[in-house]
Amino acid sequence: MSDNELGLFLRLRREAVTPAKVGLPAGPRRRTPGLRRAELATLAGVSVEYVTRLEQGRDRRPSVQVLAALADALFLTPGERVHLHRLAKGADPGFSCRGGTGPNRAVRPTVRALLERLEPAPAVLVNRLSEILACTDGYRRLAEPLGLLDGVRPSLARFVFTDPRARTVYPDWDTVADEQVAALKEGPGQTDVHVGTLMDELTVSSGEPFARRLRTLPGLPRANGVVRMAHPQVGEVRLAYEMLGLPADDDQQLVVHLPADDASAAALDRLTGRRPGALRAV
Repeated sequence: MSDNELGLFLRLRREAVTPAKVGLPAGPRRRTPGLRRAELATLAGVSVEYVTRLEQGRDRRPSVQVLAALADALFLTPGERVHLHRLAKGADPGFSCRGGTGPNRAVRPTVRALLERLEPAPAVLVNRLSEILACTDGYRRLAEPLGLLDGVRPSLARFVFTDPRARTVYPDWDTVADEQVAALKEGPGQTDVHVGTLMDELTVSSGEPFARRLRTLPGLPRANGVVRMAHPQVGEVRLAYEMLGLPADDDQQLVVHLPADDASAAALDRLTGRRPGALRAV
């Protein structure tokens, strides 16, 4: 994993901003994707040397004012701004906002009751190690034949990177793998000893497919999207998902899936044995 997550994030976001977005000509000789460092420095009102130091990790303590200026220049979303400030706060080695607290594997009764109310939608509760703690029957019927629930303590990240079935289950495996790594890196990332241990395990067991993503991806997973899954009983299903964070004390996320089209809705109905139309396509 990069030991300069702040610099990595700034560089990736700089490269993602097109010159046209800030009123600059692209030009036939432009080699840099997105903005040049000098262009970002001008937009943010800082020196190009300072932007270089931040991206290279030689300065890891930018002021709040500088962070705000960089965020404005890079057109960061509210979520990206929060992430930027977290990276600046957590730049010190060993810092973790969670301290030494281990991953929460206890499921509150009201959260279990909420899962019951979500039937027949495939919904799953995970912690920061991507461990599956609880799920709806709809998710179980979807995931069990795929192997996602195998083992004493099933983990989405372990399945994606260590189970040979994963590349068949997920036709868009690269995208799913990106999101799993981004989720592990979110927040304290490797500075959390428990997340760091899992990262070390997956680096050894998966090798470069996991290690490369640790080096190059920012810890900012998408909160929603569409995932494709190839199911042995009903064929391919397209599921729209929403990741709903529980309070910080829970340190868990509820991931709810809904069919992304009518064909997927019909496939889920067949899996759950429900009447047609039990789940509508979003």
